[in-house]
Amino acid sequence: MLQKKILICLVCFLTLLAIPQVAKAATITSATLNKDIYLAGQTGRISVTIYNDKSDKIRITDLSAAIDYYYEDGTIYVQKFFTTADLPVEIQVGQSEIFQIPISLPTNLASGYIAPNIEARTDIWLSLGERWISSDRATYQLKLYVESLYEQLYETSQQDLQNTQQQLQEQEIANKNLTNTNYILAATTMVFAATTAIALMILFARKPRPTPQT
Repeated sequence: MLQKKILICLVCFLTLLAIPQVAKAATITSATLNKDIYLAGQTGRISVTIYNDKSDKIRITDLSAAIDYYYEDGTIYVQKFFTTADLPVEIQVGQSEIFQIPISLPTNLASGYIAPNIEARTDIWLSLGERWISSDRATYQLKLYVESLYEQLYETSQQDLQNTQQQLQEQEIANKNLTNTNYILAATTMVFAATTAIALMILFARKPRPTPQT
């Protein structure tokens, strides 16, 4: 009876050894957006950096960004975007690789913050068995801000108004300078004319009179 239990335990132990163990995932060190603020309907890009902190090489088999949208009517919709890289991509020990994920926002998207969830599926190389085994998923979450179109239009109109006011002020200053210049020119002309007239009067006053003939 004891031998049978020992045999069963041994079989269970060997079975566990035969099952590939799931390794710890690689590390997503950063994920950044190409813009700070987006509008509904715009396209963008997420740059994802994955670092291999394992004792052997890894390969990226899948990389995506899942975004939970909230539409203006309150409806929730989940969309997933994938990297443009030709997977799988191997990363050597201690090295990092940067991947790009293009995104496209719906036109009827509600304004506010969205939290895209980045997920990478990786395999790790086992030199002992010379084979790849799957690892758990590395994840990363960032914030994406969608600005209201009305807010954008308001800011644009305010900026246009400021530009118009500045142009008017510059035009007023230019007109005032031109007016002052005209005044100075007119005054200078009048002074010159008066000086010329006085000089002519003096000149004619000093001209000798003709002597009368007898």
